[in-house]
Parts: sequence; structure tokens; C-alpha cells
Amino acid sequence: MKNKTKSTAPIRSQFHVLRQICHLIPVPLAPKLARETGVEPLCRTFSAWSHCVAMLFAQFTHALGLNDGCDSLRLHSGPLSSLRAATPPSRNNLSHASRHRPALLAETLFWSVLGHWQSLAPGFARGRSRLMHRFKASIHVVDSTVLALIASCVSWAGHRRRKAAAKCHLRMDLRSQLPRFAIIDTARENEARRARELCAAIRAGEMVIFDKAYVDFAPLLDLAVRGVFWVTRARDDFRRRVAERRLKKPEGQILCDDLVRPAGGLSRRKYPAVLRPVIALVEVDGQERAMVFITNHVSWAASSVAGLYRCRWQIECFFKQIKQTLQGGDFLGNSANAVRWQLWSALLCYVLLRFLAHVSRWAHSFTRLWAVCRSALWQRLDLRALLERYGTAGGDFQCLGQPEQAWLPGLRPRAVG
Repeated sequence: MKNKTKSTAPIRSQFHVLRQICHLIPVPLAPKLARETGVEPLCRTFSAWSHCVAMLFAQFTHALGLNDGCDSLRLHSGPLSSLRAATPPSRNNLSHASRHRPALLAETLFWSVLGHWQSLAPGFARGRSRLMHRFKASIHVVDSTVLALIASCVSWAGHRRRKAAAKCHLRMDLRSQLPRFAIIDTARENEARRARELCAAIRAGEMVIFDKAYVDFAPLLDLAVRGVFWVTRARDDFRRRVAERRLKKPEGQILCDDLVRPAGGLSRRKYPAVLRPVIALVEVDGQERAMVFITNHVSWAASSVAGLYRCRWQIECFFKQIKQTLQGGDFLGNSANAVRWQLWSALLCYVLLRFLAHVSRWAHSFTRLWAVCRSALWQRLDLRALLERYGTAGGDFQCLGQPEQAWLPGLRPRAVG
């Protein structure tokens, strides 16, 4: 019993946990980016690095407001000063910095840190997900999430009547479950208008999955011409003319598998090539529904087409982590710049936690990982050893949830990823 207690005891460290997390950001990176983005001239007593640390701290602690975060940092000003001379802000300093300092600093810091660790740790870049392991090419998932704001305080993000909202459009790598491209804008911007921009960097032979809100036949044709394969859901008003019936009668959950051409005049002009709709029974909330999936790939098995779209659920889980586990839903500022600062800080916090999960081979949920780090922020414990030894329940390395409300009954996980 004594040996067991000794082997599971936390290992002490000379650095507190928050310092160990922030040290995952390369030392000269924040000052360098502050100079390049024009933030450095705006900094006087409150440095750009201190601003970044304060925003990360707000993500870990779910600060209720500016006073909550600033007071907590001021109470821990001693340990905070050991973090590359970071200083606690006043309420006015943090509010003014988030409003006036360009959020481009937070954006470039996020992509720089992500690229840095992906280059140093190829396993982190590839990911350990076993979703759709039969596919060798990269698989991208595109979707967006709406971030509700207070209409009476946010005039720049007017959305519908008496509502205000921002929107985050994101392209995620399915295997690594890391962001590859993101746009943060008002909710007035339609998803289909962002499709070209989100998919611009996808290369020939790769795959992209997106919801039917992004369906626009002109961008879809561009992807097909570039050699990119895509899977999406058909809209309810999708009209088509059958060119070839590939399935004579239903097989299991697959009801129909055809080759068609768009029947509408405008759709036919935008996409003159062949499409492949697959109709499959999908269980939603305990009931089976027929859903129509469309793709430009003609040789995949019909179950693989439906299984690929099922994997789109992973980006919904990602948005849940950003908006609920991290602080991507409650904002500390009302300006457009402050909202962007907080969202890019949430994405940066997500990447840091995912890298910690990778190096420690974390076997539990992302929410539990965040909770452990939050509980030990000011403790002088070896973080990696703590994560490696923490918890008693076993599990596979999977920081995002699995689809629970939309799946294909009767298909084994091996067949659909």
C-alpha cells in the first residue's frame, strides 16, 4: 500500500502549472508579433505578453467579468511576475487593451504556436484519431457556429430582428482535430459565401466534408476541377435528373445510390458535371430518417459516403469545447476587437491543452483535462507527470466526443471509421 501511494503521489516542481502552460509559447514570439502587428506602440504599463497571459487566464478560470479576472491576477501578482515578468492588469487596462489593440496579434500568435508545435512534433500534427482510418488522404471538415451577443450593447453585430451575433467559420483536420483555417465575423455573412475562402488551401486528392448550409454549386465545381473530393447533404429543394442507377434495390440502410445531373437551369449551369446522391437511413433521436448525401466521388462504397458525413459530428464537438468548456460563449468585452481577442485566445488555449494531451497520452475527455489544469493553476506540480498519473478510469486517447444522435445503425465502427 505504501509503494502504491508513493508511486501515484504528485511530483513537485519549482514552477506553477500556469507558467508551465504558458512556456509552451516560444519566448520571443509574443514581443516579435507585437512589433509586426503594430501593437507594441500601444503598450505602456501593460505589455502585449501580459495581455495574452491575462486572456489565457480568463479561459482557464471562466472569469465572470473584467473585475473577476483582474482581481484574481492581482492576488497572485507574485507568481505571475515569474512568468516572463507578466503584470496583472487593472480593469480599465484590460478593457482598453482588448478594445484598441489589434486582434491580429492574438490571431497570428495562435497560428504561430500551432505551426511551431506541429513542426516539432509530427505525431501531434498527424493526430491519433482512428476515424476513417481506411482513407490515406487528409480529410477536412468545414462548418460554422453562431456566438450569441447582447443586442443592446453590440451594434456592430446586428443579426435578424433584435438580435446580435458573431459567427466563427472553421476548417478542421479530421484526423488531428486541429483547426486549419478560421474566420471570425458577424453572423450576417452567409456560409455559402465563405465556402471558397475556407477551401482555398485544400489540395488535389484531399477530402472535405461540410453541412448543406455551405452547398453552392459554383464552389463545388471549383473543388471538383481542382481534384478535391467532397461530401455534403443535399438541400430539400435539390432537383436532379438520373443518369445511372447504381443500386437496383435497397441494401441494408442504403436505399438509393445513383449518378445524376442537376435539373434546375441555374444549378445545371453552375455544375454541369455528374453528382452522386446516396440515400441512407440514419437514426436521429431514436428514429430512423432517410437522408440524402451527395458527393463527386463515384467509386467509394455507399456506406463510406454516409460514414464520412457522420464524421462531421467531430467539428460540432469541437465547437462545444470552445463555447462551453472554454470561455467562447461569455464575452468580457462588447467591441468587435474584444470578441476576436477572446475567441482567438480560446483557440490558443485549446491548442495548448491538446498538445499537453498529446505528450502525456491523456486518456480522458477534453473537459476533464481542462478541469485538472484549472484546479492546479497556481500549484507547483509537474504538469506532465500529473496528467500521466491522473485519474483511475482507462480509455482511449480521444479529446472530442463521439456522435450520439446521428449514426448509421447496423454498420460496424470499422466500416464507417
